[in-house]
Amino acid sequence: MTDDAAHIGFPVLRLLADGQRHSGTALAAALGMSRAAVWKQVKRLEALGLAVDVRRGAGYRIQPPLDVLDAREIRGALTPATRARLESLDVITHVRSTNTWLLEQQRAPAGCLAACLAEYQSGGRGRRGRAWLTPPGRGLCLSTAWTYPTQPKGIESLGLAVGAVARAVLNARTGLDIGVKWPNDLIVADRKLGGILVELAAEGHGACFVVIGIGINVTAVPALDASNTANDALRPIDLGTALADRPPPRNVLAASLIDAFAAMLDEYPATGFAAYRSVFDAADYLYGRSVTVESPTGPIDGRAVGIGDDGRLRVDCHGVIHEIVAGDVSVRPRV
Repeated sequence: MTDDAAHIGFPVLRLLADGQRHSGTALAAALGMSRAAVWKQVKRLEALGLAVDVRRGAGYRIQPPLDVLDAREIRGALTPATRARLESLDVITHVRSTNTWLLEQQRAPAGCLAACLAEYQSGGRGRRGRAWLTPPGRGLCLSTAWTYPTQPKGIESLGLAVGAVARAVLNARTGLDIGVKWPNDLIVADRKLGGILVELAAEGHGACFVVIGIGINVTAVPALDASNTANDALRPIDLGTALADRPPPRNVLAASLIDAFAAMLDEYPATGFAAYRSVFDAADYLYGRSVTVESPTGPIDGRAVGIGDDGRLRVDCHGVIHEIVAGDVSVRPRV
């Protein structure tokens, strides 16, 4: 289900990933195309939000260099336990959505993991169908899939457990103080670092197919604010900005997340969300804040007071506790 990479400039992207300047003549020769075709691919990359330094007579360059995803490197960084569970690991140049791609593949056997990463996804989704857009090569678009023989108890809180696990991995790799905003956002310094999307598909024989998608902004890009803030009150941030241009390598970060998700998915039927509750509570971005929840029955204004054991957001509205199953939450300014 991948798209035609040649149409969006990825052959050129791979050659420019080293950060060095390449002439149009050299690129055209390496790719077996005309210099005009190279120029068109570069312009397409720019349209997707990737800054390319173009100088007449000198050629093209991408700065900073791209940290290209590599399946062999990711696989080599996994723990032996994860490699034993790994049914497939696909690194795709361009896909509509890594979650959708896994949902459309043949299911791996129960207890086995499938993973998919993409340099660029043109139809990445957040909650409620919102777009998740990151320029090519600058983010981490990762999905993992797992099949349960029967639906685990407490599956409705799985997304919160994923947030807690992702927060722990990012904290270990970066040292950043990362918050988890119910139900699915990763926050740094009151800005959005990434998002999580968990999708379930019930199987006819009673099995439950789970896909965990996570998108993380890794490297600073000029177009990031325009692409990721259209439907979100929180402005985005990336690891490069938060870490003074020293983000962890994407392959290393991907392997750490795959390791953590594999262990969590394997243990979840026995532990449920309870095993991850303390991590989530410690990182609960909304706790104690004045919030507005756009619920199906109308807006609710109050103070977030944590989550219930079933994963519902609890909001204190003049002494009355509302338990929110689903809804968009915005933080009201402190006065």
